[in-house]
Amino acid sequence: MAESPVNFLIEKLAALFDNEVNLLRGVREEVVCLRWELERMRAFLRIADALQESDEELSVWVKQVRDIAHETEDLLAEYTLLQRHNHGTGFYGSLCRFACCIKNAKACYRIAAELKSVNLRLRTISEVHKRLRHKFSRVEQGLGSAGAFNTWEDHRDDALLLDKSDLVGIDGRKKQLVGWLIEGGLGREVVSLAGQGGMGKTTLAKQVYDDAEVKKNFKVRAWITVSQSFEIEDLLKDMVEQLYKAIKRRVPPEVGNMNNNRLKTTIKKLLQRQRYLIVLDDVWHLHAWRAVQYALPNNSFGSRVVLTTRNTDVATTACIESEGKTYNLEPLPPSDSWDLLCRKTFQGNPCPPHLEEICKYILKRCEGLPLAIVAISGVLATKDTRRIDEWDMVARSLGAEIDGNDKLKDLKKVLSLSFNDLPYYLKSCFLYLSIFPEDHLIEHMRLIRLWIAEGFIEAKEGKVVEEVADDYLNDLLNRSLMQVATTTSDGRVKTFRIHDLLREIIISKSRDQNLVMVVKGQNVQWSDRARRLSVHYTLQHLLPNRSVSQLRSLFMFEVTEKLRLHTSFPGGFRLLSVLDLQNSHLKKFPVEVVNLYYLKYLSLRDTKVKIVPRFIGKLQNLETLDLKHSLVTELPVEILKLKRLRHLLLYRSKFVSYELFDSRSGFRVMANIGVLQSLQKLCFIEVNQGSGNMVKELGNLNQLRRLGIVKLRREDGKVLCSSIGKMTNLRALSIASFEENEIIDLQHLSTPPVLLQRLYMRGRLEMLPHWIPSLHSLVKLSFKWSRLKDDPLVYLQYLPNLLHLVLCQVFNGHRLCFRAGGFKKLKILGLDEFDELKCIQVEPGAMTLLEDLSIRRCRFLEKVPSGIEHLTKLKLLELSNIPAELFNTLRPNVKDSEYWRVAHIPEVYSTYWREGEWKVYSLESLSDGENCPLPSTVIKTHELHTRWK
Repeated sequence: MAESPVNFLIEKLAALFDNEVNLLRGVREEVVCLRWELERMRAFLRIADALQESDEELSVWVKQVRDIAHETEDLLAEYTLLQRHNHGTGFYGSLCRFACCIKNAKACYRIAAELKSVNLRLRTISEVHKRLRHKFSRVEQGLGSAGAFNTWEDHRDDALLLDKSDLVGIDGRKKQLVGWLIEGGLGREVVSLAGQGGMGKTTLAKQVYDDAEVKKNFKVRAWITVSQSFEIEDLLKDMVEQLYKAIKRRVPPEVGNMNNNRLKTTIKKLLQRQRYLIVLDDVWHLHAWRAVQYALPNNSFGSRVVLTTRNTDVATTACIESEGKTYNLEPLPPSDSWDLLCRKTFQGNPCPPHLEEICKYILKRCEGLPLAIVAISGVLATKDTRRIDEWDMVARSLGAEIDGNDKLKDLKKVLSLSFNDLPYYLKSCFLYLSIFPEDHLIEHMRLIRLWIAEGFIEAKEGKVVEEVADDYLNDLLNRSLMQVATTTSDGRVKTFRIHDLLREIIISKSRDQNLVMVVKGQNVQWSDRARRLSVHYTLQHLLPNRSVSQLRSLFMFEVTEKLRLHTSFPGGFRLLSVLDLQNSHLKKFPVEVVNLYYLKYLSLRDTKVKIVPRFIGKLQNLETLDLKHSLVTELPVEILKLKRLRHLLLYRSKFVSYELFDSRSGFRVMANIGVLQSLQKLCFIEVNQGSGNMVKELGNLNQLRRLGIVKLRREDGKVLCSSIGKMTNLRALSIASFEENEIIDLQHLSTPPVLLQRLYMRGRLEMLPHWIPSLHSLVKLSFKWSRLKDDPLVYLQYLPNLLHLVLCQVFNGHRLCFRAGGFKKLKILGLDEFDELKCIQVEPGAMTLLEDLSIRRCRFLEKVPSGIEHLTKLKLLELSNIPAELFNTLRPNVKDSEYWRVAHIPEVYSTYWREGEWKVYSLESLSDGENCPLPSTVIKTHELHTRWK
């Protein structure tokens, strides 16, 4: 995988001349020779990258080219640093410049000599290049055809294995497992799913876990991922936290300090009187089951434990001890395998007759392994169906390597083939995922910003680099090389993960190719020229006095010790471009950052840092500054020197359990923030300072895609409208007033941002802004404290793409009416604190796609919404802090019962905030003769407020 670093280096070499960097004569000559030779090799590198695993000589040559590219890049970076010293003015400055010139001259001549040595080596391997090129000339011609590099179309739904509509051969398995869980004895039973890696154990377990009948029968559920390298204490704490969420109670602070025995006792106490379902996913060894076995009470309520494992001994032993059952997951039968292949490869269309024989041959080699079929289908889907030779090449490349009984190795071969078929620009992006620990949920935007900082994203005309990076991500998702973990309410990917087997492959490949070195255990061998270092869990395994002078990126994940960079890395790392210390034990801004001229990405998110020093202004190349959830409240004026800054994140969210909205504290900035014209994300800034100049300056930030402001004053509304009108790229806008009763005046916006997708407003409104109904791209809308006199639904109901609507203290009227034909795409609706509201009416044909309805703190509401029976897609109804009499009207089998209106809704429950915690009442808890609902367990496992965020 040398093409990416060579391309990057060629761009660097070109920039040296374009920017007229002062090059010594010897340096200039060597740079010219390097550039010419590398450009001559570049065309063949793409072929070599694809074929190097099948030819040892080719693999050695690729490694040599890659090493030369890295070494040259480091020399040029060092040379550039030598040219940019500023020693001030006056006699002392002149003296310093003279001394530095002598020192730098020696260094420059040394660099010129090293570049000359590099050129000699490059000429030597150039002779090998000529011979290899002749050897692979026929392959080069074949791979060079247009069909080999087709652009991957965006079929994300086809790439998500966890999407039920895309699963095959699962209904029968799911039905049997659901029956095992719901039926059977009253004792606690274990149901084990056993099978090799990639067989679909987790996928099947998740379908069973989310089944409506299972949810109905098990009010307390928790999903625990165990993994191979689990820690007992972490596993138990995870279970405790999930169980507290499931029963809607706050996690006691003392949980963090509990030992294993107290954690087990807590779990047992929480579950003793519940019918529960616990899933233990990916259990490798029996001692993992032993760690939790006696914390799960046998309470005679028919509780169940689902255990997925690759180890049949673990499955059998656990079931014998608990009188349970084992389900051995078998490979997909030929018919289901063929169905899956066609769905993934041909988007559900039939296989073309001329490709059937090849596809059946490939399918036979996959041996019914779902993950293998999905992976190879991702390769096939990029091929031109008219080019049978391309399909034949894929079939032949599987070869004898896939034969044999070692199916785990077979699966790795298939997944490696999927990696090898990636375009060169995606290979670095994919291998880069090896920085993240096992089972880590990778945040979408975090990865996007990191890819950009690393230089992996190639600019494309008409798109900003963030959009190109999104295309890259979608491509990997479409090839099933990544799995979506969570999405937002409006369908955006929030987090994703990598399959364990894929992660093993990319860690090995990234280490071999010197892309990423992961340090998480003892005796880890890593090169002095490691480009990227990812430290997992502890600093103890870092080798003392190990040089990292060539390091480009440093990551810390879940490191428990207090972080001191100068102690862990005494030699420093002047060439660093990425420093990600998120969630580290850090109280002070690391002073070592001051010398990192090349730094593009700096994250101190979730640290205890309070002050950003003035030397931040020296980081001229900084593009991302992430201080989210730190203790920083103000930035120095030197931040205005960072003209390349694209993402500035600085805010804290304070969630109050009895509130529905997160209150976000912003930060203070200087009035002339408008000079940072590269900014794309700015969240959240306080704008109540000065005479409105800061709000006016925001109009200069016309590249903004997301803007969050707090403490807006009424008098600044007109200026803010003028500024927003200039933000033609705006996708998300959040506005909060100075205080609850402060009026937000946004009637003056003549040109609304047509691309706006998410709008959040918190503050008084004299009337609904006239431009909101024209936001045809809007998918999510949230209002709080508006206190309108007129019904806002009249103006909002025809927003064509609105999916998620939250209204809190928005309307002072007695009646809300959702009219026929309105809110055609709405899926989530939240109504909160309508102080005068007595009646809600839903006309037939309104909100036909609504799935989730929450009504909270409407104290005068007399009945459930009239017409709610027309909402046939509704899956959940939550009534929170409403009169108990209303919930009692839903009691079945009583006079004038309204139960018939909600009988079709799978989940109906009421919640109340009492004594510092949520009390949850389910509809099933109602019984004759009672005046109020009975306490019950919560239906959903996630926090109640997530739907409102």
